[in-house]
Amino acid sequence: MSTSPMPNAEEVIAATRAWVDKAVIGLNLCPFAKAVQVKGQIRYVASQADTTEALAEELAKELLLLQSTPAEETDTTLLIHPGVLNDFLEFNDFLDIADRILATLGLEGEVQIASFHPDYQFADAAPGAIDNYTNRSPYPTLHLIREASLDKAVAAFPDAAEIFEKNIETVRELGFDGWHALLKKK
Repeated sequence: MSTSPMPNAEEVIAATRAWVDKAVIGLNLCPFAKAVQVKGQIRYVASQADTTEALAEELAKELLLLQSTPAEETDTTLLIHPGVLNDFLEFNDFLDIADRILATLGLEGEVQIASFHPDYQFADAAPGAIDNYTNRSPYPTLHLIREASLDKAVAAFPDAAEIFEKNIETVRELGFDGWHALLKKK
């Protein structure tokens, strides 16, 4: 349980939207994000969960909601949870629970869960490496992605397998000062 006060939902969503606009879309870290953002098809959920159990329940609810909602209305969901899993290692451990929830609901092959965290660290990167910033978000975030939408996007983007490498190159060129300046822009 977190001892710091929970930021309000509007602040959490505003910070996450700004990150999506400036970093994810602005740096083209995800070439598929702009279309769904422009169409208003990203559901932003600021969770009030302060335990992993509460987050797991909310994740299950959001997965079922995404499955039952037409993609034209909600194509993807960002479940932002500032009150729980602020420690990256705990967050990383929770991803196994998230995968089990996905399997229990029978949604494997229908939905994927991508992960973003303020302290994100790739297994082969040093904690302070700029490479990690490709997956660093303002708050711990679970990104629920429809597999069908992902398949369409990948088919439309011929070099999808190279996105990860391009993202690393982009943040390396930008550097720490550039990253922080980008996120401070109004």
